[in-house]
Amino acid sequence: MKKNNRVAACVLVLASFCQLASAAVSVQEAERLKNELTPLGAERAGNGADIPPWRGGLTVPALSYQEAGQHHPNPYPQDKPLFVISSANKDRYKEHLTDGQIALFETYPDTFQMPIYKTRRTAAAPEWVYDNTYKNAIRSELNKNGAGLRYAYGGIPFPIAKNGLEAIWNHITRWRGTFFSRRSSEVAVHQDGSFSLVTVQQDVLFNFYNPKATIDDLNNILFYYLSFTKAPARLAGGAVLVHETIDQVEEARQAWGYNAGQRRVRRAPNLAYDTPIAAADGLRYADDTDMYNGAPDRYNWKLLGKKEIFIPYNNYDLSSNNLTYKEILKPGHLNPDFTRYEKHRVWVVEANLKEGARHVYKKRRFFIDEDTWGIAVADQYDSAGELWRVSMAYLKNYYEMPVTWTTLDVFHDIKARRYHVQGLDNEERGTVDFSIEVPGEQYFTPSALRRRGKR
Repeated sequence: MKKNNRVAACVLVLASFCQLASAAVSVQEAERLKNELTPLGAERAGNGADIPPWRGGLTVPALSYQEAGQHHPNPYPQDKPLFVISSANKDRYKEHLTDGQIALFETYPDTFQMPIYKTRRTAAAPEWVYDNTYKNAIRSELNKNGAGLRYAYGGIPFPIAKNGLEAIWNHITRWRGTFFSRRSSEVAVHQDGSFSLVTVQQDVLFNFYNPKATIDDLNNILFYYLSFTKAPARLAGGAVLVHETIDQVEEARQAWGYNAGQRRVRRAPNLAYDTPIAAADGLRYADDTDMYNGAPDRYNWKLLGKKEIFIPYNNYDLSSNNLTYKEILKPGHLNPDFTRYEKHRVWVVEANLKEGARHVYKKRRFFIDEDTWGIAVADQYDSAGELWRVSMAYLKNYYEMPVTWTTLDVFHDIKARRYHVQGLDNEERGTVDFSIEVPGEQYFTPSALRRRGKR
C-alpha cells in the first residue's frame, strides 16, 4: 500500500512537471498565427469601435527620416487628441484605467492628464522574427520551475500564452532589435521639479535575436549590456557590463563594474531583484528596469485575462529633439502636452510574492500590450498590499527596424511624490542607432571593459 502511494505521488509530481514544461502548442493551434491572430499572437480583429484591426503595422519610415540614428519624425503630425482624461472626468473612464493611473490623477489632481488619441496599431517586426515565433510556438518550453526556456530562439517563445509565466517570458524575450547604441540620460525628479542628469552611452547586443546564432549557440545568454557614464563629471568614466542569462536560477546574471578612479574592474554580484539602482535615487530597483526583467522565481504568476486599457503609444512628440528636458519634466509627472495615450488590448498579469521569498513589492500587476508583448504599465504594491508605485513605458515604433519599444520609461513613487525617468535623448545629437555593425561577444568581456575604460 505504501509502495502504491509512493508511485501515485511520483506520477502526480511528474504530471505537474510535464504540465509546466510542455508549453508548446499543436501545429493546428499555431496556424492561428497566420489568420485569426497576428504573427506575434495578438487578435487581428478590432473591437468594432475604437480599436482597429491589425493590418501589418508601421513598416515604412516617415518621409523626413533621412538617416539612421536621427530623432524620429512623427508619422502622424495631423493627429489631435480625441479627448483628455483629467481628475474631473476620470470616473467616466475608470474601466479603461489601471489602479496606478487612477492614483496619479488623485495624487496630482490639478496637473496630471492623459490625452487620448486615435488608436493606431503600428506594432511590427521583421518577417524572420515572425517565422521564428511560429517555430517557437510549437517547440518552446519552460524548464524546471519556469525559471528559464528551452528550444526558443529569435522570436516570441509563447505567442499563444496559456499562463502568466509564459506571458512574462514573452515580455522578457520580446523583439527589441539585434544591436543598438545610444547616448541618453536618466533623472530623478524631485517634488519641486528639480533634477540632475546622469548621462550614459549604452551598447546592447540581444543574443537571443542574433541572426548569426542558433538555439545551440545561445549559451544561456539573453543579451549583453555595456554602459559608460559620461556625465556628471564626478561619475564620468564609470561603467557597467552585464551578461544577462536566460535561466538566472541555473546561472545568475553576471555583472561587472569599472571604477574610473581606480581603473579596476570588479564583479557586481548583487545586481538583481530589489537591489536599488544608485542613479535612480531610490526610485527604481534592479528588476524594475524595462518594466520587469530577470529571474521570475520569487513570484507566483497569474494570467488574469485581457482588458482594453489606455496605454502610452506612438509617443513621437515626447521624443522630439525640438523639446528640452525642462519642457518635458514637470513636478510630479511628465508634461501631458507631449504625451500620447491610445486604447489597446492588454494582457493583465499579476505577480504575487511567494511565501518565504523576499522582495519590496508584495504584488505587481502588469499590463502587457497584446501586439508586442511589452509591458506598458506596471502597478506595484508594498508589503502591506497598498499601491505604492506605478511605472509606464512610453512606446513608439522605431520604423527603420521595425520594432515597437519604449522611448521613455517613467517610474512614479506616489507616496514620495517623486519620479524617475530613463531614456531622455531630446538634447542629444541623435537617438537609438540600430544600423551599427553587430560586434562579436569579445566586445562585451571584462577585459574589453578595462581596455575601453583606459582610453
